[in-house]
Amino acid sequence: MASNFYISAAHKSSGKTIISLGLCRAISNLNSKVQSFKKGPDYIDPIWLAKATHQPCYNLDFFNMSPEEILDLYNNHSATSDVSIVEGNKGLFDGMSVDGGDANADLAKSLNLPVILVIDTNGMTRGIAPLLQGYQNFDHGVNIQGVILNKVGGDRHESKLINAIEHYTDLKVYGSVQRNKELDIDERHLGLMPANEDDKSEIKINRISEIIADSINIKKILSDTPNNIVSQSKTRESIPSSLNIAIPKDAAFGFYYQDDLNLFEELGTKISYFDAIKDSKLPECDGLFIGGGFPEMNLEELSSNKSLLTDIQNKINAGLPTYAECGGLMYLTNNIEYLGRGFPMVGVINANTVMTQRPVGRGYVEIEPTDSHPWEGVSKKISAHEFHYSRLENIATDYKYAYNVLRGVGISNKKDGIITKNLLATYSHLRSVGGNLWVQQFIEFIKTLKGKR
Repeated sequence: MASNFYISAAHKSSGKTIISLGLCRAISNLNSKVQSFKKGPDYIDPIWLAKATHQPCYNLDFFNMSPEEILDLYNNHSATSDVSIVEGNKGLFDGMSVDGGDANADLAKSLNLPVILVIDTNGMTRGIAPLLQGYQNFDHGVNIQGVILNKVGGDRHESKLINAIEHYTDLKVYGSVQRNKELDIDERHLGLMPANEDDKSEIKINRISEIIADSINIKKILSDTPNNIVSQSKTRESIPSSLNIAIPKDAAFGFYYQDDLNLFEELGTKISYFDAIKDSKLPECDGLFIGGGFPEMNLEELSSNKSLLTDIQNKINAGLPTYAECGGLMYLTNNIEYLGRGFPMVGVINANTVMTQRPVGRGYVEIEPTDSHPWEGVSKKISAHEFHYSRLENIATDYKYAYNVLRGVGISNKKDGIITKNLLATYSHLRSVGGNLWVQQFIEFIKTLKGKR
């Protein structure tokens, strides 16, 4: 049965990612094609959701996408799926603006999706009723379809919660998930440990889905949330491949927007993925893109792969067009220091990376290009984001920078985007959307340089 719905919560850390993960795999096991989406600038949850559905997960973000872009992306991928699930971030009404417009509730309304609230019931019984009444009455334009009770203490606790909900509200209770250590996934400073680092992720997803399938009435959810997609998906013909770009995708590097990767290929750029831990050299390529990740969790392996470090260093120094973000920036510095130990890295950026206990830059950023930016056609102001628990020290003083940081931290002194040779390396994560066509700009940069060689 075709269905689509929005998973949200009253506050962050309510367990909605685990619930979403379990639902995605459990529904996929019903021979349904499930398409997942994640609100906001999140890389980690989409990696897990993509593994659960065997389909790429796409981000929907008011900060860097127009309402039309959000709707087009959602409709395009939902139209070819049986079930679409959007996982929210933070709480249902949490956003940047005090009067709304960018919260989960707003996204659910714009996509015309019913909302299922995941409620962290720890320490709560009758008090769940006024909480839910408040959420129902706060914005009558939001269709809160029902709730899933999470972190329930036992059968008696569950009974008290359900009795209160049924007595004071008209919301449906779709299930009750009791506390269970098997539902835990290790967390790190940016959230869950990425699934690309966890060699047991498939086992965990299967076990989580079993518990969720036993605890939640999935068939009832599907019957209550019919698919409202009426527009046909928009197919774009890919341009024949003329370029080859190398991208690391492994335990250290995995933070990429799926629609950006799709766009490279649609614009005639073949992607050659490689493993920065295992491969001894870059694949044949016209350009290199190193995204974010957690290189600090794989320092010994990355540092000991000296043949690849040397190959990347030689090729960037010889002029290979390269773009690097966050973890990629760190990887290209002289070394990364973590827990008092330093590990040599690629060394094409004359600076040292130092890991920190607290976030240095975390959240949305706004940047503007400087006159030194190497790409053509860059937008005057770019909406992006940064999440880094590291800083650069001993930075060479002769570097030019591609961006002034209007909001956020960047690399140093409100500057971001170190430029050296044909490399641009930044802490900011870009996304190729209407206000910032970075994929097209990078491709044109590669083509221009290729034509000069």
